[in-house]
Amino acid sequence: MIEFFIGVDGGGSGTRVRLARADGVELAEGASGPSGLMHGIAKAWSAVADAAAQAFRAAGLDLPSPERIAIGLGLAGVHNRQWAAEFVAANPGYARVALESDGHTTVLGAHAGQPGAIIALGTGSVGEIRLADGRHVEVGGWGFPAGDEASGAWMGLRAINHVQQVLDGRLPADAFAADVGTACGAGAVEPRNAIQTWLAQATQTNYAQLARIVLQHGDGNAIARAILLAAGHEVELMANALDASGTLPIALCGGLAAPLRPYLPAALLPRLVAPQGDSAAGALRLIRQRLKD
Repeated sequence: MIEFFIGVDGGGSGTRVRLARADGVELAEGASGPSGLMHGIAKAWSAVADAAAQAFRAAGLDLPSPERIAIGLGLAGVHNRQWAAEFVAANPGYARVALESDGHTTVLGAHAGQPGAIIALGTGSVGEIRLADGRHVEVGGWGFPAGDEASGAWMGLRAINHVQQVLDGRLPADAFAADVGTACGAGAVEPRNAIQTWLAQATQTNYAQLARIVLQHGDGNAIARAILLAAGHEVELMANALDASGTLPIALCGGLAAPLRPYLPAALLPRLVAPQGDSAAGALRLIRQRLKD
């Protein structure tokens, strides 16, 4: 018998879950490390389990056996069908599992299951629209480094490229490059070697962590500002591809949604609405709907 529902929002930087009783009453939340499938199937399930255990503790409940739980998940990396199939096959015993992309669950949460679009901006990026007939159409989300425009990792990649050009003497030194270089371990001695070592080990998450430095320098550095304005332009391109008619509401979601707002084209702003809920809320809606169906 299913007694609890869990909604999971899992990306390249972290995992958030929302716990609810079978009657729909939400109880608590939990968080843990990344559960995007690019980090590996076992790591993804481990992060989900850690966040779920934290949610039960926050609710003052003992962790029940998984067969008493139905779980909906919106995870980064689901577009790789092999990863998705392997993830579902590795189900540690949950009564029901509903798996979709994090974009899918974000649009469900943002518009409470109604038609509308989202552009999620975090470690990665994706745009998705839910049409009036219930179909979902996605834009972007091709993955880093080939895609994920306007994401934290996309901005971080451009920031570290600026450091490379400064170290080569192709561009003059500035405080922006110095701060990015310091974050990547480059000191006064052999900075080129330090950057190359960082590059050899850097993950999508590591690149995304540089986005905060881009934002810190957005007002005072032309290169940082150009990166942010380019990100804003990419957001507009996704919005137009999702809904060329401009009739459906668009919610910007994710950790970079608010910081990037000052750099968005003015023509886009009237189309934006605040999200009604997040991806974890959408994942709860997903699993409840799957059980109903």
